[in-house]
Amino acid sequence: MQYLMLVYTDDTLLDALPAGEFDTLMRGCFEHADELRDDGCLLGSQQLEPPATAKSVRIRNGRTTIVDGPFAETKEVLAGFNLIEAANIEEATRIASEFPWARTGCIEIRPVRDMDAVRRRVGAAVA
Repeated sequence: MQYLMLVYTDDTLLDALPAGEFDTLMRGCFEHADELRDDGCLLGSQQLEPPATAKSVRIRNGRTTIVDGPFAETKEVLAGFNLIEAANIEEATRIASEFPWARTGCIEIRPVRDMDAVRRRVGAAVA
């Protein structure tokens, strides 16, 4: 089953790291990701630009509103994601705990829904 690991970081905790520690953590993160990819477990991953570069779009009652920044004010911001293949939520949780960003934020683990099954259920053509 596929799981999406949403990586949230807290800039105050990142800023408090000793000089060079972020680069060390990032290097270890890449090395671990490469191992997971080689094992066929990591299907994809990306980092996101800072929230200040984001736009949020909402349409309510036919009116479109576009605002700068993330959806909500929060201490932790979405910094990136990893799409993994794991046998179950316990294995996905173990994999998430091996990434250093759980120390400076949070890693949310969400099962990925089978969109082809949803397409079949709602009568839409399967891509």
